[in-house]
Amino acid sequence: MHEINVGYDVIKENAKMAEKIKEILGEKGIKSFNIMGAIGSGKSSLIEKIVKRFKNFKFCIIAGDVVSEIDEKRLKRLQIPVVGVSTGKECHLDAHMVFHALEKVDLSADVLLIENVGNLICPADFDLGEDVRVVVVSTSEGDDIIYKHPMIFKLADWVVINKCDIKDYVGASPEKMRENVLSLNPKAKVFLTSTKTGYGMEEFFKEFERCVTG
Repeated sequence: MHEINVGYDVIKENAKMAEKIKEILGEKGIKSFNIMGAIGSGKSSLIEKIVKRFKNFKFCIIAGDVVSEIDEKRLKRLQIPVVGVSTGKECHLDAHMVFHALEKVDLSADVLLIENVGNLICPADFDLGEDVRVVVVSTSEGDDIIYKHPMIFKLADWVVINKCDIKDYVGASPEKMRENVLSLNPKAKVFLTSTKTGYGMEEFFKEFERCVTG
């Protein structure tokens, strides 16, 4: 029987690369946001709303997905630099992918928005060197989605509970979802929103502006 010593700690190596990213962005004065959430929760819509609202900020975007071209094309309509990262079989972005994407990013930007791959499990394990971890979850995913995927919410800085405009149709309570988030992570900032109708977006925008300019 042969023993195989792989000798490579993926999470540890990812953390080292994340620190390099943090240093690069910090030196350039770029505020970075890692936007995570399930497919269809509203990550791309949130990014669109942010960019359209803050014309005074210079943005760049890294769009990660199993096949990145779809969201990449959508976000390029905003007329700002977008770098697509296709993760292939991987269900998340890691710091190595983001580090190499930075080679194509305009580092004269004020804000880097990173759209992570659409799921609530794998992205939680990989630090990308971001300043703010944002998790977007929609009422269409149900009241119990927070407790089904607790880790990503425990690690979030901000949680956006989106699609509040359809709560009655899907039988979900945004208020209960907020309580569930805070029970796991009392320090999280939670926003109840609808990117479609604009409900709750002003509160989010105020916090976003404070974070970038503060």
